[in-house]
Amino acid sequence: MSQQIADEGQNPPTIHALEGALTKTIPAKKNRGLKDILIACCDGLKGFPQAIEAVYPQTQVQLCIVHLIRNCLRYVPWKDSKVVAADLKPIYQAATLEDAETALEAFADKWDETYPAISQIWLRHWENIIPIFDYPMDIRRVIYTTNAIKSVNRSLRKVIKTKAVFPDEESVFKLMYLALNNISKRWTRPIKNWKVATSHFAILFPERFKL
Repeated sequence: MSQQIADEGQNPPTIHALEGALTKTIPAKKNRGLKDILIACCDGLKGFPQAIEAVYPQTQVQLCIVHLIRNCLRYVPWKDSKVVAADLKPIYQAATLEDAETALEAFADKWDETYPAISQIWLRHWENIIPIFDYPMDIRRVIYTTNAIKSVNRSLRKVIKTKAVFPDEESVFKLMYLALNNISKRWTRPIKNWKVATSHFAILFPERFKL
């Protein structure tokens, strides 16, 4: 058991293992008392949006724009990467959904001959990209990326890697608990424009979000 825990700390789980874990995680959260999720921002892991919607059908699932851009740039050589990234900005920074659709069409007209996969990625995931256009720019900065939770996960991995072997699972949980306590001490600043965001949520979700 101890060697297995150590190995898992050094070697990331496979995509299939993550997908299976996530489909179990969402129902577990509901069983533990999480009654509702207004907006869930997630990365591009296959099946994750469907897992959320199966348990919380009213939830808006927002695809992480940062992950989406990184995925798109995998198809682009370094010499074009900055230009392509710049040309993607008018899509996700558009003021309205209509502007975003126009920007995507303009991107496709310019780049489809060279990198046809990129516009197809956006079209394939469009349903989970567009929820951000329901919100003003200040709120979008909070909900359009999973970078905050990625930062927490990165800090936890650093802690795990300092230990070669764990005697049992309980020791892992204790270390993670202490690490999370230390990480949370850095959370001293409130989310920017959060009061504005809560007012907007109260308008959009009057029966589910009370001020």
